[in-house]
Amino acid sequence: MRKLRQYLFQGPTLVCIFIFSLGLISCQQEAKKTESTSGEEIYQDVPFVQEFHDAYMVGNNQADNEVRSIAVDRESNVWIATASGIFLKKADRRIWDPVITGDDRGPAYSVIVNPDGDVLLGTWNGIYRYNNHLLKKEEGPTPPISVICNDGNGNYALGPYGIWRYQSNKWEQQEYQISRAIRDAITDRKGNLWVGTDAGLYLCRDGKTKLYQDVSELISCYVRAISFGPDGNIWTGVMGGISVRDSEHLIKNLTPKDGLPSASVNCISQSPGGIMWIGSDVGVVRFAKDGSHSLRFSKRWLTDNKVSDVAFDVAGNAWIATAKGVSAIKRRMMTLKDKEQDYYSQLMRKHMRDPWTCGILRLEIPGDTTSWRNSDDDNDGEYTGGYLAMESFRYAATKDEDARIKARKAFNFLRFLQEVTGTEGFFARSIVPSDWTKVNDGNRTYTKKQLADELVKDPRYKPVEQRWRKSVDGKWLWKGDTSSDEMDGHMMGYFFYYEFAAGEEEKILIRDHVKKIMDHLIKTDYNLIDIDGTHTRWSVWSPEQLNHDPDWASEKALNSFELLAYLKFAGHITGEEKFEKEYRRLIGEEGYLENASHLNSKNPAWQIYFDRTLEGYLFPILLKYEKDPELHQFYNKLINEWMDNQPAGENLINNLTYALATGKKVNTSQTIDFLKDAPLDLVDWPIDHTLREDVQIVRSPILEEVQISELPPASERSTVRWDKNPWAAVQGDPQQVREPVFWLWPYWMARYLDIIQGPTAK
Repeated sequence: MRKLRQYLFQGPTLVCIFIFSLGLISCQQEAKKTESTSGEEIYQDVPFVQEFHDAYMVGNNQADNEVRSIAVDRESNVWIATASGIFLKKADRRIWDPVITGDDRGPAYSVIVNPDGDVLLGTWNGIYRYNNHLLKKEEGPTPPISVICNDGNGNYALGPYGIWRYQSNKWEQQEYQISRAIRDAITDRKGNLWVGTDAGLYLCRDGKTKLYQDVSELISCYVRAISFGPDGNIWTGVMGGISVRDSEHLIKNLTPKDGLPSASVNCISQSPGGIMWIGSDVGVVRFAKDGSHSLRFSKRWLTDNKVSDVAFDVAGNAWIATAKGVSAIKRRMMTLKDKEQDYYSQLMRKHMRDPWTCGILRLEIPGDTTSWRNSDDDNDGEYTGGYLAMESFRYAATKDEDARIKARKAFNFLRFLQEVTGTEGFFARSIVPSDWTKVNDGNRTYTKKQLADELVKDPRYKPVEQRWRKSVDGKWLWKGDTSSDEMDGHMMGYFFYYEFAAGEEEKILIRDHVKKIMDHLIKTDYNLIDIDGTHTRWSVWSPEQLNHDPDWASEKALNSFELLAYLKFAGHITGEEKFEKEYRRLIGEEGYLENASHLNSKNPAWQIYFDRTLEGYLFPILLKYEKDPELHQFYNKLINEWMDNQPAGENLINNLTYALATGKKVNTSQTIDFLKDAPLDLVDWPIDHTLREDVQIVRSPILEEVQISELPPASERSTVRWDKNPWAAVQGDPQQVREPVFWLWPYWMARYLDIIQGPTAK
């Protein structure tokens, strides 16, 4: 299975091509930094390596796609050995052609490319050589041939019936008495042949063998893979992990506690940049010379998590053999601005639907991006509020009129969510054209038995049978039962639009719209009343419920905080005294400030990750508009505690919101790292961290959710939305494509805050 490693990429030209290693950059240029006028460092937007996944299915059956060995020749053609035979993919094509046909076609095990360009193929019925576009079966070795390697002068072919050496244009059997269960083989520069078997690691030279199998020499004796490391040591993949050895001694062991996602190691390859790629049953992990590592697993990066081999082409791409096809982890050089343009193009082409709703896509075939259609979401209003914030910061950073025009469109959509209901101040969750035949969470009826079940689970449950209604003009379907998080998203979007992008005409519209909503809330004793005359399931801010109903105690701190922010915002932008008067009344008579003081010390059973983001939406309003020194000090203390409760700094919007509200920049390196690492692929691929052995399953930071002990980087998470828990152990939905606002929003905030330098004029 293993092929030539130490000889394939020796030319100076190829060494230069591989100055960057894949995934982990061994010779990465230091990010250039300058200082802002405040003395803060600004990231200069220099090119970096952006990885992306390209998946290749080989054939129509399982055997075709069970890839066991892979190699790339000088012309960038890709060769694979599968359970059904040998296949070749030409460099400029996506189709895999069978190389061996007829009765000779059958199970194959190994492919290698020799320094002279010959391709050798190990199969069920012998060994084949491909030379000068001709395929020839060779005489000598007794089949099957499961492993081929090269020592610079010739080849070794190995299988259950022995070992053969190719020299002087012929194969000769070697007299080595070793285990017949051969899994991998390599040669070193001293002419030694190293063979991995189920009995251990053999050193073969001049007809003599030495066996390493004791636990003082290897983690275990089941040797599945062998490779040389950048320092010349031998990396031996065994059942249980990796044992790193020199020619005589064990140096160290690597196990899941050191970063291996699985103790089942199937292959090891050293990239020309000196990075060790370890293929396992749970993806491929890359170890850099400094000991750092990164993981690629799940459908986002691999056709299957079980990796059997890795090869590299001259462009720096990694070609990965898996149990269900071939994956290429490719790369391109990008700046953050390049990435912004890529994401923004995807956003405009697919994710903005009439009348300027920013939302997800639904895939009719999971993972197949050609089968997309627009789809609705419960939180279309909130997420379009995030889009409105993004366009507002884009305008603030660039003064690009296009950003202001699109921000106005987003505001008009949010305003229309209220107008379409035909009420005084209630607004919808979402709207879709009335001719849509598919909507999420459609209208339904409840039997008395179903209702009883729901009420036992949650006495606050509201059985909404008609969630979708047709607009008066018949053009739209609008969704009711609007939640408190929708209100938060709207108010946040209006605030950023008002402060950073709206002209005087738009500010008048914002004032009138916010006034209408808040007048409605005051009239209904601070509950959002739906068209049925009762409050929605979640939109409750009334003192009667928050202060006196024990079933609403879980919402007491957050909802009190929310209402204070809404009133402060309305009072400031409209100048109407009644909003400030109500704000003060709730603080003085209803204890809402005391309620909000528990924002960062809620009972663990009441803490959900979503709340952190909602809180972040509203802090800037209170810190911007509150002029009372004591109240401002209270909110400042509250936001500092709030930020201290997020020590991992995993939420970029919260980090940047904190910087905006307080003037203190936090976790700026994490912002840059995330923006670089986030995948260009927006499919919400399922990520199951419970498969990994290098992390633990925990109940932290959120008690109610199963999470993992280490925060995954952006490339190892499902597609991000900032209200979703990034620590979650199981994430994703392959029928969903997320909108890229999750990236564009923090990018433009960072640009506005002088964390990232804008592109310089040429």
